[in-house]
Amino acid sequence: MNQVYLGLDTSCYTTSLAAVDATGRLLLDFREPLQVAQGERGLQQSAALFQHVQNFPQLIAKAAANIDFRTVVGVAASTSPRAVTGSYMPVFTVSSGQGLSISQILGVPFVPTSHQEGHLAAGIWSAGGPAPTEFLAIHLSGGTSELLKVQRKSPATGEPLFTTQLLGGSTDLHAGQFVDRVGVKLGLGFPAGPKLEVLAREGQAGKGLIPSAARGYAISFSGPEAQAQRLIEQGVPAADVARAVETCICKTLLKLIRHGVAEHGCKNILLVGGVAANQYIRHEVQVQLARDHVKTYFAEPKYSSDNAVGVAVIAANALSNYKFWPNV
Repeated sequence: MNQVYLGLDTSCYTTSLAAVDATGRLLLDFREPLQVAQGERGLQQSAALFQHVQNFPQLIAKAAANIDFRTVVGVAASTSPRAVTGSYMPVFTVSSGQGLSISQILGVPFVPTSHQEGHLAAGIWSAGGPAPTEFLAIHLSGGTSELLKVQRKSPATGEPLFTTQLLGGSTDLHAGQFVDRVGVKLGLGFPAGPKLEVLAREGQAGKGLIPSAARGYAISFSGPEAQAQRLIEQGVPAADVARAVETCICKTLLKLIRHGVAEHGCKNILLVGGVAANQYIRHEVQVQLARDHVKTYFAEPKYSSDNAVGVAVIAANALSNYKFWPNV
């Protein structure tokens, strides 16, 4: 009988349920985006939590139509944004509560994890690396813009799969907020990332200048966002503004990553999170870092955005003989 591992995640904008088998093969990947009113730039936690509660019965029904729940031998869920003491967002109480309830009903182990660890696991699982036990990671999304030093662990120790050290990141807006605020101003709607990426393909680099703001491990997107708004008001073509936003993010990331590489000597870096799905950003970062002999790994675009696949992989990695880690 096939053994199945469930993963649940309720981020700020997506309700997710995924399942893998004991070999790490993906069986289910269901996601329900939360609804944001036209012209708004986000949701309050209470509104997001309410939508998650409404969405989960639908996802459970879809899962039950595709797998036999009697084959589920483990459940993992995101219980917090990050795996650090005090990390908390109300939205994750839904995935935490639903996951624990399912595990208790089925009489199977429950593995608590974090949203960020789910992103890291989905990245390694889909990118096939990094292989070293220590590497750098960029988590780039609407709620996080961080450079991490990551050490992978063996689940046999009973410890979390990752030990992460926060090296630096944004002191104000996150990269996804930068994209969304500019995108909404351009009439692209929320979330704006995919539409801004398409628009930027028609733009020309250098037609609109948005300086990057990075000093050591501290980066900022509030100043660049204000400059982007000024470019829009000055009548700079929307496509050129969109390309300028992407270019600014690239330059900011490169400064932050190079500082981390210089201080820690890590030559492998994993990039995860919704903004890391942008093809222009992926290409530019990869090409530039290759010149520094730094190897980049990107979560596949469909596993860069919020999902529960990495959470399910964590369950399989913790409770079976499956190991998603690539060999060194």
